[in-house]
Amino acid sequence: MRLRSLTIIFLSCVIGVLSWVLTPPADALTQIKLSHLSYNECSQELAKGAVTSGTTMLANCFIVTGKAENPTNKTVYDADIFGRIYDANNDSVMQNRTRLGSIAEIPPGVSDFELRISVPANQPLPLKLKQFKAAGFSAQVRKGGNL
Repeated sequence: MRLRSLTIIFLSCVIGVLSWVLTPPADALTQIKLSHLSYNECSQELAKGAVTSGTTMLANCFIVTGKAENPTNKTVYDADIFGRIYDANNDSVMQNRTRLGSIAEIPPGVSDFELRISVPANQPLPLKLKQFKAAGFSAQVRKGGNL
């Protein structure tokens, strides 16, 4: 009986070590530099019915554009965009929120990106775009489907 228990423990340890050794490493997060930031008002189709999240307060729609620099030789997927946006009075446009959206794919090198944002209509312009950056993966991590 004791020998059987020791055998089970030994095999469990061997399986645990093998699964750890044979498991490929998780894809590392790739940092993406965002530059040449600007914004424009959304087209009428995109802006129609814009409201801020959780309220029925009117909002202005903007498209933030810029350049995304992928320093690797692989496409980066599902890159989350982080940054801060302030109004003309230096008040935060996105209270308690630095994740602003995402970029589905960023090929190696420099490419264009755009991001749609909604800003409460009572916040004065111009907007100030600060500390923008992104981070994504060298393999897709978010798959379409039901969650």
